[in-house]
Amino acid sequence: VQLQASGGGSVQPGGSLRLSCTASGSIFSINNMGWYRQAPGKLRELVARCTSGGCTDYADSVKGRFTISRDNAENTVTLQMNSLEPEDTAVYYCKAVITIGSSDTRTYWGQGTLVTVSS
Repeated sequence: VQLQASGGGSVQPGGSLRLSCTASGSIFSINNMGWYRQAPGKLRELVARCTSGGCTDYADSVKGRFTISRDNAENTVTLQMNSLEPEDTAVYYCKAVITIGSSDTRTYWGQGTLVTVSS
């Protein structure tokens, strides 16, 4: 299984960016999938994720500004980031918990993608 992330880049405060992550390989089911971020000198933190219950888990700091959605047919999650702030600057990582067999569940991380918000 591989996670391929795309998107990111540099934007001015108030701008928007979109991140996408696609899982590929021998996937039986995706239990949850979402985005985490790590800013310099800080711990990695949840940004938003989709679970079996829906795409409703958001960090308080991004609620109302970020929206995560998923395409089950394409094994893809997309993070739309609006009203970006300098505090959103970080390396963003896609994470998925995937069942690859009848009972073999593993956690996968994608390569990080840098988001820089600066004037």
